[in-house]
Amino acid sequence: MAIKKYKPTSPGKRFQTGFDNEGITSTTPHEGLIVSLKKKGGRNNSGRVTAWHRGGGNKRQYRIIDFKRDKDGVPAVVATIERDPNRSANIALLKYRDGEYRYIIAPQEIKVGDILMSGPEAEIKPGNAMTIESIPVGTMLHNIELRPGQGAKLVRGAGMAAQLVAKEGKYAQIKLPSGEVRKVMTNCMATIGQIGNAEHENISYGKAGRIRHLGRRPIVRGVAMNPVDHPLGGGEGRSSGGRPACTPWGKPEGIKTRSNKRTDKFIVTKRK
Repeated sequence: MAIKKYKPTSPGKRFQTGFDNEGITSTTPHEGLIVSLKKKGGRNNSGRVTAWHRGGGNKRQYRIIDFKRDKDGVPAVVATIERDPNRSANIALLKYRDGEYRYIIAPQEIKVGDILMSGPEAEIKPGNAMTIESIPVGTMLHNIELRPGQGAKLVRGAGMAAQLVAKEGKYAQIKLPSGEVRKVMTNCMATIGQIGNAEHENISYGKAGRIRHLGRRPIVRGVAMNPVDHPLGGGEGRSSGGRPACTPWGKPEGIKTRSNKRTDKFIVTKRK
């Protein structure tokens, strides 16, 4: 989709941009594939905030996405292309030959009327899904599983694509958008092509209220807090902190927090 500018009829509209509806064919979700979401405001089961800066926002209905693509050998026609309020990428509604409907993440080159399929007999074209062992080296991928049958976990955001760089034995090496090269089992599923809506990162929101509508609350600097809330807080007047930048729990900025030794062996090249 292309980005459109608004006429500067107010200060908030002056630098605001949005999407035109080119390529969007429906604004009403399929009734059998939506569920209600209960908002948690970033809190866990004990009521403690574990994901900061979340809360409020407009009500949304969650679209159930088929991340497993396990309906092998059954052709499906793309019925609609829709915008999903729960993710940056657009979604496509597939109508299978047996009458079943399912949502998938919409690849870049997909359009209404295209025929898609999953399974070993599917051809190599955007939107088709198959195991990595059936995909040629050098192909661009998205919706990649980490464990067979688990459902896609990697490369699901707008404009994202990974590349299959090598296959050796029961493992394949995949270069992720971050630059990390990771081993994934060749019997995991992946979808061909790049995810659409790549212009999503270029949107200018224009005003704070538009971000609040998305459910994102304000971010407060540590130096503006009290000492009880942040190591950089307090001081007379507008003090600048007095120590290097850190988290509210005193961890230095930029320190690595990854501690998953069980999966370290699958990372061939780190992203940094």
